[in-house]
Amino acid sequence: MVTKVADSKGRVTLGRRFANKTVIVRETDETEVIVTLARVVPAREAWLLENPKARRAVARGLGQAKARRFAKGPNLAADARLADAIDEDA
Repeated sequence: MVTKVADSKGRVTLGRRFANKTVIVRETDETEVIVTLARVVPAREAWLLENPKARRAVARGLGQAKARRFAKGPNLAADARLADAIDEDA
């Protein structure tokens, strides 16, 4: 346990272990505060954490990429032939 004194603005240093870290500060009552290390997820990315099926799909894809198992690329020649055929019909 360490005793610290808050400065005139109510600030207390937590030490190097907490440097540049995000923390949650929770007041449990008038005499107690709990500081917890936290990681913040941007709202636009939170859907992935909330969707187990999507999370599994991403994990599977990352595993495949790590094992260098990639999908075959598009057949550009076949696509060009299709585009030409569509242009001729139009």
